[in-house]
Amino acid sequence: MNLRQRRVQRKAVFIAIILAIIFIFPYYYILFQSFTPWTEVDSSVVPHKFSIESYKYLLNNGGEGNKMMWIRAMLNSIIVSVVSTLAALFTGFLTAYAMTELHFKRYKTIHNLLLFQMFFPTIILLVPQYMLLKPFVNNYLGMIIPFTVSAWAVMVYFNYFKTLPLSLFESARIDGASEIRIAFQIAFPIGKTISIIVFLSIFLGRWSELMWDMLMAPKLQMQTLNVLITTQFKPMGNLPGPLYAASAILTFPVIILFLCFSKYFKQGIAMQLK
Repeated sequence: MNLRQRRVQRKAVFIAIILAIIFIFPYYYILFQSFTPWTEVDSSVVPHKFSIESYKYLLNNGGEGNKMMWIRAMLNSIIVSVVSTLAALFTGFLTAYAMTELHFKRYKTIHNLLLFQMFFPTIILLVPQYMLLKPFVNNYLGMIIPFTVSAWAVMVYFNYFKTLPLSLFESARIDGASEIRIAFQIAFPIGKTISIIVFLSIFLGRWSELMWDMLMAPKLQMQTLNVLITTQFKPMGNLPGPLYAASAILTFPVIILFLCFSKYFKQGIAMQLK
């Protein structure tokens, strides 16, 4: 490596470090402020004292005297996100398997329709979906149903199954295995890395959903954490510490998932780039 290449490499590393700091700093700031005493919130970016009074406030009061308000919102977020993601994973896997391995007629038409609808922003479906699911306002079903099918999940699984050799499944069929058994005992375990990538991507998208949950969960007891933070922003405007704590709680599952499955995430990206 010559001198010029080393200089370019150092510049690239420097730029990468700056970008990483820019992206990471907001999360650091939220976490730091959530553990700062109320009298010192937003006064510094370097911790001087450690306090959990913001978290205690959320658990003991919650802004409206409801001790379970924030805990219930967290549980609501977990329930709708996990159920929606598992449903989307299941439907995406089976749809892609049928299109690629069962020689489904006109699968190319379905493939093109799925690809076509992905070009449109989801907000254009907000009104018709709401009118159809209006009877399920303040109900888990209304918050989950629109996210039980993911065109993106179908496309990812479809492209993955296309890379698998046909002999892998034909030998199982010759041995008398049913399609359900082949799908869940052969195809699904082989695609574990892809399934984890799909799960993480859909879960993070559903976890951060705001607009749909605001429409379908106006009742306080049914609100997710995103919605509750939004609705409590003005009432708790003079108490930024608890708002930072609520935002930090919202990021905890994301951080935990990344730490647990970062290896599979990197593997999935590498597989998609091949």
